[in-house]
Amino acid sequence: MNPIDYKLLGQSICNRLIEEIHKLGLPLDNLASLPNYDEAGFTTAKDTYSGMDSLIGIWKNPNGYKIGEIKVHGDGSFYAEYDVALQHPTDARWFVESVVAWGKGELIRSEAKLLAALGE
Repeated sequence: MNPIDYKLLGQSICNRLIEEIHKLGLPLDNLASLPNYDEAGFTTAKDTYSGMDSLIGIWKNPNGYKIGEIKVHGDGSFYAEYDVALQHPTDARWFVESVVAWGKGELIRSEAKLLAALGE
């Protein structure tokens, strides 16, 4: 098994999250920030399921509030979520809560997490 290049994988995950935001049609400049691997604060923790170490990155806004997280497990599997918190740009029925990405190694899946918009 090849060692994990956490930075390369993390940058690929961030790029996928940004692609997901772009696919929604949201202008990227409407967001306060975008997921950037180098801007996360990292720690390690033992994965209770596998017993292997996991790398955990937290993104925070300038006020110190958590706006996203990336977890990469020792087996190469991962999950990332980044807050968007904006009205859907083309469908008023939806509010975009966040974008998420998950997978293992080079296989990255992603989607937007939508909430029903509040009615008037």
